Amino acid sequence: MNDPVPLAPHQAAALVWPAVDRVFRTVMATTRVRGGAELIQSYGGPAATGFLIDFRTRLAAPGGTIDRVGLAALLRYGDLAECQRVLDKQVAHGMLYRLPDGGVLATERGRAFLAELAELHAEVTGEIWAGHPERLRRLVGILGRLLSAALDELRPAELPVPGTGHGHLPPAPAETVPVDGPTDGRAFEAVAPPYEPDGTPPGVLLLNRLGTLRYHRADAHADAWQAAGHTARSIAELAAGPERLAIELETDRRAAGPYAVLTPPERLRLLADLAALPG
Repeated sequence: MNDPVPLAPHQAAALVWPAVDRVFRTVMATTRVRGGAELIQSYGGPAATGFLIDFRTRLAAPGGTIDRVGLAALLRYGDLAECQRVLDKQVAHGMLYRLPDGGVLATERGRAFLAELAELHAEVTGEIWAGHPERLRRLVGILGRLLSAALDELRPAELPVPGTGHGHLPPAPAETVPVDGPTDGRAFEAVAPPYEPDGTPPGVLLLNRLGTLRYHRADAHADAWQAAGHTARSIAELAAGPERLAIELETDRRAAGPYAVLTPPERLRLLADLAALPG
């Protein structure tokens, strides 16, 4: 039997992100048509809930806040004035509080909405991923290791306290080192680690870990296009070609760090498990 094809961290970063994106988007779209639209409407519609859904991994936590810098990173591709108007509407609907520093915090009503949304996500993932319990177990574990490594990239250079992690996530190896980030802040840092109360079903754990990992890739991409001298507008308008390809390759390099904690066979297994999930 032939040995598995070696898969370097930057290659894993390139191959994993479209699979992560597909699985995540599939669950979110399925949720909308299996009760999500009605749930959103019962709380005031999309104008009342949009950012709560997008940033739920932080805002669902008791006292979970996103500060002004984190919001700027999360909304880096949007029109600032329009984003502020959307936030104002959600504040007016009683779903978010505005904080003195310009950040946001979910209200009691906002957190009640997110709790109901989590229940719906549990139902949907339980249905569409039924029959994949072992695959879910593996993916939850590997995603936890990737997120821990990504979080440890943010820490100062001192050694971690042995045995410590991030909430329910396992600790990353001591050799994980801090990395530079985008000049406009880190979206990943604003939403990670995901809120995982005791008893969270595996499907919801996986969904939210996938969603959080997407922001790590987003920061790597922003870091790459900023280093190339682009703005959010100019990178959105950049056509396919050598310059775009170079930025994507640089994104892969900057997103590669967490994948170094996995062995090459584990990286291949991650890809295979994601590909096997329905959607």
